[in-house]
Amino acid sequence: MRRLLLGISAVALALWALLVGGAPAMAADTTIGGVIKSDQEAVPGVTVNVSDETGFVENAISDEKGRWRVVVPQAGTYTVLIETDTLPPGVSLRDPDRTSVEVTVGEGQTKSVLFPTGDAPVSSTSKLDQALQLTVDGFIFGLTIALAAVGLSLIFGTTGLTNFSHGELVTFGSLMAYFFSAIMGLPFIVAAAAAVFAGGLFGFLQDRFFWRWLRKRGTALIAMLVVSIGLGIFLRYFYLFIFGGNTRQYAEYSGQAGLVLGPIVVTPKALVGAIVAVVFLAATVAWLRFTRMGKASRAIADNPALASASGIDVNRVISIIWAAGAGLAALAGVIYSLSNGVSWISGFGLLLLIFAGVTLGGLGTAIGAIVGSIIVGTMIQLSTLLIPSELKNVGALAVLIIILMIRPQGILGRSERVG
Repeated sequence: MRRLLLGISAVALALWALLVGGAPAMAADTTIGGVIKSDQEAVPGVTVNVSDETGFVENAISDEKGRWRVVVPQAGTYTVLIETDTLPPGVSLRDPDRTSVEVTVGEGQTKSVLFPTGDAPVSSTSKLDQALQLTVDGFIFGLTIALAAVGLSLIFGTTGLTNFSHGELVTFGSLMAYFFSAIMGLPFIVAAAAAVFAGGLFGFLQDRFFWRWLRKRGTALIAMLVVSIGLGIFLRYFYLFIFGGNTRQYAEYSGQAGLVLGPIVVTPKALVGAIVAVVFLAATVAWLRFTRMGKASRAIADNPALASASGIDVNRVISIIWAAGAGLAALAGVIYSLSNGVSWISGFGLLLLIFAGVTLGGLGTAIGAIVGSIIVGTMIQLSTLLIPSELKNVGALAVLIIILMIRPQGILGRSERVG
Protein backbone atom coordinates (compact mmCIF):
# COMPACT_ATOMS: atom_id res chain seq x y z
CA MET A 1 0.00 0.00 0.00
CA ARG A 2 2.84 2.37 0.81
CA ARG A 3 4.39 1.82 -2.62
CA LEU A 4 0.99 2.39 -4.23
CA LEU A 5 0.49 5.70 -2.44
CA LEU A 6 4.04 6.79 -3.25
CA GLY A 7 3.52 6.03 -6.93
CA ILE A 8 0.21 7.90 -7.17
CA SER A 9 1.68 10.83 -5.22
CA ALA A 10 4.72 10.98 -7.52
CA VAL A 11 2.56 11.14 -10.65
CA ALA A 12 0.22 13.73 -9.11
CA LEU A 13 3.12 15.92 -7.96
CA ALA A 14 4.78 15.67 -11.37
CA LEU A 15 1.58 16.76 -13.13
CA TRP A 16 1.07 19.53 -10.60
CA ALA A 17 4.62 20.79 -11.03
CA LEU A 18 4.42 20.72 -14.82
CA LEU A 19 0.99 22.26 -15.29
CA VAL A 20 0.64 24.53 -12.26
CA GLY A 21 4.17 25.75 -12.83
CA GLY A 22 3.02 26.96 -16.22
CA ALA A 23 -0.36 28.31 -15.05
CA PRO A 24 0.70 31.97 -15.06
CA ALA A 25 1.85 31.60 -18.65
CA MET A 26 -1.48 30.02 -19.57
CA ALA A 27 -3.41 32.87 -17.94
CA ALA A 28 -1.32 35.49 -19.77
CA ASP A 29 -1.78 33.79 -23.12
CA THR A 30 -5.41 34.77 -23.69
CA THR A 31 -5.46 35.77 -27.34
CA ILE A 32 -7.63 36.45 -30.36
CA GLY A 33 -6.14 35.93 -33.80
CA GLY A 34 -6.65 34.68 -37.31
CA VAL A 35 -5.38 34.51 -40.87
CA ILE A 36 -6.42 36.73 -43.78
CA LYS A 37 -6.10 35.15 -47.21
CA SER A 38 -7.42 35.71 -50.70
CA ASP A 39 -7.44 32.76 -53.13
CA GLN A 40 -5.09 30.88 -50.76
CA GLU A 41 -2.64 33.81 -50.87
CA ALA A 42 -1.72 35.66 -47.67
CA VAL A 43 -2.90 39.25 -47.39
CA PRO A 44 -0.42 41.31 -45.33
CA GLY A 45 -0.85 44.81 -43.98
CA VAL A 46 -4.53 44.52 -43.03
CA THR A 47 -5.53 46.19 -39.75
CA VAL A 48 -7.81 44.38 -37.31
CA ASN A 49 -9.25 46.12 -34.27
CA VAL A 50 -10.13 44.28 -31.03
CA SER A 51 -12.09 46.06 -28.29
CA ASP A 52 -14.45 45.45 -25.39
CA GLU A 53 -16.91 47.39 -23.23
CA THR A 54 -14.30 48.16 -20.55
CA GLY A 55 -12.40 50.45 -22.91
CA PHE A 56 -9.75 48.00 -24.05
CA VAL A 57 -8.70 48.70 -27.65
CA GLU A 58 -5.86 47.04 -29.52
CA ASN A 59 -4.93 46.96 -33.20
CA ALA A 60 -3.08 44.21 -35.03
CA ILE A 61 -1.68 44.19 -38.57
CA SER A 62 -1.50 40.97 -40.56
CA ASP A 63 2.07 39.84 -41.29
CA GLU A 64 3.55 38.43 -44.49
CA LYS A 65 1.69 35.16 -43.89
CA GLY A 66 -1.61 36.95 -43.31
CA ARG A 67 -1.57 36.20 -39.58
CA TRP A 68 -2.65 38.63 -36.92
CA ARG A 69 -2.84 38.24 -33.16
CA VAL A 70 -3.98 40.33 -30.18
CA VAL A 71 -3.30 39.47 -26.54
CA VAL A 72 -6.34 40.47 -24.49
CA PRO A 73 -6.13 41.31 -20.77
CA GLN A 74 -8.77 38.87 -19.54
CA ALA A 75 -11.50 36.45 -20.49
CA GLY A 76 -14.67 38.04 -21.86
CA THR A 77 -16.56 39.14 -24.93
CA TYR A 78 -14.72 41.23 -27.52
CA THR A 79 -15.64 42.96 -30.77
CA VAL A 80 -13.30 42.17 -33.64
CA LEU A 81 -13.40 44.71 -36.51
CA ILE A 82 -11.54 44.51 -39.80
CA GLU A 83 -10.70 47.88 -41.32
CA THR A 84 -11.74 47.32 -44.92
CA ASP A 85 -9.91 50.40 -46.16
CA THR A 86 -6.62 48.62 -45.38
CA LEU A 87 -7.45 45.74 -47.72
CA PRO A 88 -5.28 45.85 -50.86
CA PRO A 89 -6.86 46.70 -54.25
CA GLY A 90 -8.78 43.80 -55.71
CA VAL A 91 -9.42 42.15 -52.33
CA SER A 92 -12.80 42.50 -50.66
CA LEU A 93 -14.79 40.70 -48.01
CA ARG A 94 -16.98 37.88 -49.21
CA ASP A 95 -19.78 39.35 -47.08
CA PRO A 96 -19.40 43.15 -47.17
CA ASP A 97 -21.77 43.57 -44.20
CA ARG A 98 -19.67 41.30 -41.96
CA THR A 99 -16.92 43.72 -41.02
CA SER A 100 -17.13 42.97 -37.30
CA VAL A 101 -17.93 39.99 -35.12
CA GLU A 102 -18.32 39.40 -31.40
CA VAL A 103 -16.35 36.55 -29.87
CA THR A 104 -16.13 35.19 -26.35
CA VAL A 105 -12.71 34.00 -25.22
CA GLY A 106 -11.96 32.09 -22.03
CA GLU A 107 -8.99 32.49 -19.71
CA GLY A 108 -5.88 31.11 -21.42
CA GLN A 109 -7.78 30.39 -24.63
CA THR A 110 -6.83 31.30 -28.20
CA LYS A 111 -9.88 32.24 -30.25
CA SER A 112 -9.59 32.18 -34.03
CA VAL A 113 -11.57 34.72 -36.10
CA LEU A 114 -11.68 34.58 -39.88
CA PHE A 115 -12.85 37.18 -42.39
CA PRO A 116 -13.42 35.33 -45.70
CA THR A 117 -12.44 37.30 -48.78
CA GLY A 118 -13.28 36.92 -52.46
CA ASP A 119 -16.45 35.87 -54.21
CA ALA A 120 -18.78 33.50 -52.40
CA PRO A 121 -18.29 30.01 -53.81
CA VAL A 122 -21.15 28.42 -55.66
CA SER A 123 -22.15 25.17 -54.00
CA SER A 124 -21.76 22.67 -56.80
CA THR A 125 -20.10 19.82 -54.93
CA SER A 126 -21.57 16.53 -56.04
CA LYS A 127 -22.46 13.74 -53.67
CA LEU A 128 -19.56 11.73 -55.06
CA ASP A 129 -17.09 14.52 -54.28
CA GLN A 130 -18.58 14.87 -50.81
CA ALA A 131 -18.26 11.14 -50.25
CA LEU A 132 -14.62 11.21 -51.37
CA GLN A 133 -13.84 14.09 -49.02
CA LEU A 134 -15.60 12.42 -46.10
CA THR A 135 -13.87 9.12 -46.82
CA VAL A 136 -10.44 10.76 -46.66
CA ASP A 137 -11.39 12.67 -43.49
CA GLY A 138 -12.73 9.48 -41.95
CA PHE A 139 -9.62 7.48 -42.87
CA ILE A 140 -7.37 10.09 -41.25
CA PHE A 141 -9.60 10.20 -38.17
CA GLY A 142 -9.62 6.40 -38.06
CA LEU A 143 -5.81 6.34 -38.00
CA THR A 144 -5.86 8.59 -34.93
CA ILE A 145 -8.36 6.31 -33.21
CA ALA A 146 -6.24 3.31 -34.24
CA LEU A 147 -3.19 4.59 -32.35
CA ALA A 148 -5.13 4.66 -29.10
CA ALA A 149 -7.00 1.45 -29.92
CA VAL A 150 -3.78 -0.52 -30.49
CA GLY A 151 -2.51 0.65 -27.12
CA LEU A 152 -5.74 -0.48 -25.47
CA SER A 153 -5.60 -3.80 -27.33
CA LEU A 154 -2.01 -4.47 -26.25
CA ILE A 155 -2.87 -3.89 -22.60
CA PHE A 156 -5.97 -6.06 -22.83
CA GLY A 157 -4.09 -8.83 -24.65
CA THR A 158 -1.37 -9.17 -21.99
CA THR A 159 -3.35 -8.44 -18.81
CA GLY A 160 -7.01 -9.10 -19.68
CA LEU A 161 -7.83 -5.64 -18.29
CA THR A 162 -10.52 -3.59 -20.02
CA ASN A 163 -9.08 -0.18 -19.14
CA PHE A 164 -11.77 2.49 -19.01
CA SER A 165 -9.17 5.10 -18.04
CA HIS A 166 -7.39 4.72 -21.39
CA GLY A 167 -9.01 7.90 -22.70
CA GLU A 168 -7.19 9.86 -20.01
CA LEU A 169 -3.88 8.63 -21.44
CA VAL A 170 -4.95 10.23 -24.74
CA THR A 171 -5.76 13.47 -22.93
CA PHE A 172 -2.43 13.32 -21.08
CA GLY A 173 -0.55 13.34 -24.38
CA SER A 174 -2.36 16.42 -25.67
CA LEU A 175 -1.88 18.29 -22.38
CA MET A 176 1.83 17.51 -22.30
CA ALA A 177 2.27 18.58 -25.92
CA TYR A 178 0.57 21.89 -25.14
CA PHE A 179 2.72 22.37 -22.05
CA PHE A 180 5.99 21.70 -23.83
CA SER A 181 5.13 23.81 -26.91
CA ALA A 182 2.95 26.69 -25.70
CA ILE A 183 4.41 27.15 -22.23
CA MET A 184 8.01 25.95 -22.41
CA GLY A 185 8.38 27.28 -25.96
CA LEU A 186 9.82 24.13 -27.51
CA PRO A 187 9.39 23.48 -31.25
CA PHE A 188 6.25 21.47 -31.79
CA ILE A 189 8.07 18.37 -33.08
CA VAL A 190 10.25 18.31 -29.97
CA ALA A 191 7.21 18.98 -27.78
CA ALA A 192 5.27 16.14 -29.41
CA ALA A 193 8.17 13.70 -28.91
CA ALA A 194 8.48 14.77 -25.27
CA ALA A 195 4.73 14.33 -24.79
CA VAL A 196 4.84 10.79 -26.19
CA PHE A 197 7.78 9.94 -23.92
CA ALA A 198 5.94 11.45 -20.92
CA GLY A 199 2.84 9.43 -21.83
CA GLY A 200 4.86 6.21 -21.98
CA LEU A 201 6.46 7.00 -18.63
CA PHE A 202 3.04 7.73 -17.13
CA GLY A 203 1.75 4.36 -18.33
CA PHE A 204 4.84 2.57 -17.01
CA LEU A 205 4.41 4.18 -13.58
CA GLN A 206 0.71 3.34 -13.54
CA ASP A 207 1.48 -0.33 -14.00
CA ARG A 208 4.53 -0.39 -11.75
CA PHE A 209 2.91 1.20 -8.72
CA PHE A 210 -0.78 0.55 -9.23
CA TRP A 211 -1.93 -2.25 -11.54
CA ARG A 212 0.90 -4.63 -10.64
CA TRP A 213 0.03 -4.20 -6.98
CA LEU A 214 -3.59 -5.12 -7.73
CA ARG A 215 -2.49 -8.16 -9.75
CA LYS A 216 -0.29 -9.39 -6.90
CA ARG A 217 -3.26 -9.14 -4.56
CA GLY A 218 -5.22 -11.39 -6.90
CA THR A 219 -7.80 -8.71 -7.71
CA ALA A 220 -10.42 -10.03 -10.14
CA LEU A 221 -10.58 -8.52 -13.62
CA ILE A 222 -14.12 -7.24 -13.04
CA ALA A 223 -12.96 -5.43 -9.92
CA MET A 224 -9.99 -3.97 -11.82
CA LEU A 225 -12.38 -2.81 -14.56
CA VAL A 226 -14.38 -0.91 -11.93
CA VAL A 227 -11.15 0.52 -10.52
CA SER A 228 -10.20 1.74 -14.00
CA ILE A 229 -13.51 3.60 -14.23
CA GLY A 230 -12.77 5.32 -10.91
CA LEU A 231 -9.20 6.10 -11.98
CA GLY A 232 -10.50 7.62 -15.22
CA ILE A 233 -12.92 9.87 -13.34
CA PHE A 234 -10.15 10.95 -10.94
CA LEU A 235 -7.70 11.78 -13.74
CA ARG A 236 -10.36 13.54 -15.80
CA TYR A 237 -11.29 15.98 -13.07
CA PHE A 238 -7.68 16.33 -11.98
CA TYR A 239 -6.96 17.57 -15.50
CA LEU A 240 -9.93 19.93 -15.25
CA PHE A 241 -8.68 21.29 -11.91
CA ILE A 242 -5.15 21.88 -13.23
CA PHE A 243 -5.78 22.83 -16.87
CA GLY A 244 -9.21 24.47 -16.70
CA GLY A 245 -12.27 23.90 -18.84
CA ASN A 246 -11.27 25.95 -21.89
CA THR A 247 -10.21 24.42 -25.17
CA ARG A 248 -6.85 25.81 -26.26
CA GLN A 249 -5.41 25.87 -29.76
CA TYR A 250 -1.87 25.78 -31.08
CA ALA A 251 -1.59 29.33 -32.41
CA GLU A 252 0.88 28.40 -35.16
CA TYR A 253 -1.53 25.79 -36.60
CA SER A 254 -4.84 27.66 -36.39
CA GLY A 255 -6.43 28.75 -39.66
CA GLN A 256 -4.14 26.55 -41.73
CA ALA A 257 -4.96 26.54 -45.45
CA GLY A 258 -5.77 23.19 -47.02
CA LEU A 259 -3.99 21.38 -49.84
CA VAL A 260 -6.31 20.92 -52.83
CA LEU A 261 -5.96 17.46 -54.37
CA GLY A 262 -8.66 17.31 -57.01
CA PRO A 263 -12.02 17.21 -55.21
CA ILE A 264 -10.29 16.61 -51.86
CA VAL A 265 -8.94 19.25 -49.48
CA VAL A 266 -6.55 18.18 -46.73
CA THR A 267 -4.73 20.45 -44.31
CA PRO A 268 -0.98 19.85 -43.99
CA LYS A 269 -1.29 19.13 -40.26
CA ALA A 270 -3.87 16.41 -40.93
CA LEU A 271 -1.73 14.89 -43.70
CA VAL A 272 1.42 14.87 -41.56
CA GLY A 273 -0.53 13.44 -38.64
CA ALA A 274 -1.83 10.62 -40.84
CA ILE A 275 1.67 9.81 -42.10
CA VAL A 276 3.05 9.75 -38.55
CA ALA A 277 0.18 7.50 -37.45
CA VAL A 278 0.83 5.05 -40.31
CA VAL A 279 4.55 4.91 -39.49
CA PHE A 280 3.96 4.23 -35.80
CA LEU A 281 1.24 1.67 -36.44
CA ALA A 282 3.45 -0.20 -38.90
CA ALA A 283 6.38 -0.05 -36.48
CA THR A 284 4.18 -1.41 -33.68
CA VAL A 285 2.99 -4.37 -35.74
CA ALA A 286 6.58 -5.10 -36.83
CA TRP A 287 7.76 -4.86 -33.21
CA LEU A 288 5.11 -7.34 -32.11
CA ARG A 289 5.89 -9.81 -34.86
CA PHE A 290 9.66 -9.77 -35.13
CA THR A 291 11.25 -8.67 -31.83
CA ARG A 292 11.89 -10.80 -28.76
CA MET A 293 9.83 -8.48 -26.60
CA GLY A 294 6.96 -8.60 -29.07
CA LYS A 295 7.04 -12.38 -29.19
CA ALA A 296 7.18 -12.48 -25.39
CA SER A 297 4.07 -10.28 -25.19
CA ARG A 298 2.26 -12.59 -27.59
CA ALA A 299 3.27 -15.58 -25.49
CA ILE A 300 1.92 -13.89 -22.35
CA ALA A 301 -1.31 -13.07 -24.17
CA ASP A 302 -1.73 -16.74 -25.08
CA ASN A 303 -0.77 -18.29 -21.72
CA PRO A 304 0.81 -16.20 -18.93
CA ALA A 305 1.60 -19.22 -16.72
CA LEU A 306 3.35 -21.09 -19.51
CA ALA A 307 5.23 -17.96 -20.55
CA SER A 308 6.46 -17.50 -16.96
CA ALA A 309 7.49 -21.15 -16.75
CA SER A 310 9.46 -20.67 -19.97
CA GLY A 311 11.61 -17.99 -18.32
CA ILE A 312 9.79 -14.86 -19.48
CA ASP A 313 9.67 -12.06 -16.90
CA VAL A 314 5.93 -11.48 -17.14
CA ASN A 315 5.80 -8.35 -14.98
CA ARG A 316 8.63 -6.69 -16.91
CA VAL A 317 6.98 -7.41 -20.26
CA ILE A 318 3.62 -6.13 -19.03
CA SER A 319 5.22 -2.90 -17.78
CA ILE A 320 6.84 -2.36 -21.20
CA ILE A 321 3.52 -3.06 -22.91
CA TRP A 322 1.88 -0.49 -20.63
CA ALA A 323 4.56 2.06 -21.58
CA ALA A 324 4.13 1.31 -25.29
CA GLY A 325 0.32 1.40 -25.11
CA ALA A 326 0.30 4.66 -23.16
CA GLY A 327 2.85 6.19 -25.55
CA LEU A 328 0.66 5.34 -28.54
CA ALA A 329 -2.36 6.81 -26.75
CA ALA A 330 -0.38 9.98 -26.01
CA LEU A 331 0.59 10.24 -29.68
CA ALA A 332 -3.08 9.90 -30.63
CA GLY A 333 -3.85 12.76 -28.25
CA VAL A 334 -1.18 14.96 -29.83
CA ILE A 335 -2.43 14.34 -33.38
CA TYR A 336 -6.08 14.76 -32.40
CA SER A 337 -5.41 18.05 -30.60
CA LEU A 338 -3.80 19.59 -33.69
CA SER A 339 -7.19 19.80 -35.40
CA ASN A 340 -9.59 19.78 -32.44
CA GLY A 341 -7.72 21.74 -29.78
CA VAL A 342 -6.44 20.76 -26.36
CA SER A 343 -9.13 19.96 -23.81
CA TRP A 344 -9.31 18.22 -20.46
CA ILE A 345 -12.02 15.86 -21.75
CA SER A 346 -10.90 15.12 -25.32
CA GLY A 347 -9.74 11.57 -24.56
CA PHE A 348 -12.98 10.69 -22.82
CA GLY A 349 -14.88 11.86 -25.90
CA LEU A 350 -12.88 9.38 -28.00
CA LEU A 351 -13.10 6.48 -25.55
CA LEU A 352 -16.32 5.00 -26.94
CA LEU A 353 -14.93 5.11 -30.47
CA ILE A 354 -11.70 3.49 -29.30
CA PHE A 355 -13.65 0.63 -27.74
CA ALA A 356 -15.75 0.37 -30.90
CA GLY A 357 -12.62 0.01 -33.04
CA VAL A 358 -11.09 -2.62 -30.74
CA THR A 359 -14.31 -4.61 -30.50
CA LEU A 360 -15.06 -4.41 -34.20
CA GLY A 361 -11.59 -5.59 -35.17
CA GLY A 362 -11.36 -8.27 -32.50
CA LEU A 363 -10.45 -7.99 -28.81
CA GLY A 364 -6.74 -8.42 -28.12
CA THR A 365 -5.85 -8.07 -31.81
CA ALA A 366 -3.45 -5.29 -32.80
CA ILE A 367 -4.14 -5.53 -36.53
CA GLY A 368 -7.85 -5.93 -35.81
CA ALA A 369 -7.81 -2.76 -33.73
CA ILE A 370 -6.28 -0.88 -36.67
CA VAL A 371 -8.79 -2.22 -39.20
CA GLY A 372 -11.75 -1.73 -36.86
CA SER A 373 -10.74 1.83 -36.01
CA ILE A 374 -10.36 2.84 -39.66
CA ILE A 375 -13.81 1.41 -40.41
CA VAL A 376 -15.32 3.25 -37.43
CA GLY A 377 -13.65 6.55 -38.37
CA THR A 378 -14.73 6.27 -42.00
CA MET A 379 -18.31 5.34 -41.14
CA ILE A 380 -18.57 8.24 -38.71
CA GLN A 381 -17.74 10.73 -41.46
CA LEU A 382 -19.71 9.06 -44.26
CA SER A 383 -22.82 8.84 -42.09
CA THR A 384 -23.10 12.66 -42.23
CA LEU A 385 -24.28 12.30 -45.83
CA LEU A 386 -27.53 10.89 -44.47
CA ILE A 387 -27.85 12.10 -40.87
CA PRO A 388 -27.01 15.33 -39.00
CA SER A 389 -23.38 15.63 -37.95
CA GLU A 390 -24.46 15.72 -34.29
CA LEU A 391 -25.61 12.11 -34.66
CA LYS A 392 -22.65 10.76 -36.63
CA ASN A 393 -21.29 8.67 -33.73
CA VAL A 394 -24.65 6.94 -33.47
CA GLY A 395 -24.48 5.84 -37.10
CA ALA A 396 -21.03 4.34 -36.70
CA LEU A 397 -22.01 2.48 -33.54
CA ALA A 398 -25.12 1.15 -35.27
CA VAL A 399 -22.86 -0.37 -37.93
CA LEU A 400 -20.75 -1.84 -35.12
CA ILE A 401 -23.79 -3.50 -33.56
CA ILE A 402 -24.90 -4.98 -36.89
CA ILE A 403 -21.46 -6.41 -37.66
CA LEU A 404 -21.08 -7.91 -34.19
CA MET A 405 -24.50 -9.55 -34.50
CA ILE A 406 -23.16 -11.32 -37.59
CA ARG A 407 -19.60 -11.96 -36.32
CA PRO A 408 -19.37 -11.57 -32.52
CA GLN A 409 -15.60 -12.20 -32.38
CA GLY A 410 -14.95 -9.19 -34.59
CA ILE A 411 -13.64 -8.93 -38.12
CA LEU A 412 -10.30 -10.65 -37.58
CA GLY A 413 -11.13 -12.63 -34.46
CA ARG A 414 -8.44 -14.39 -32.44
CA SER A 415 -6.76 -16.20 -35.31
CA GLU A 416 -4.85 -13.04 -36.32
CA ARG A 417 -3.75 -12.03 -32.83
CA VAL A 418 -0.35 -10.38 -32.64
CA GLY A 419 -0.59 -8.69 -29.26
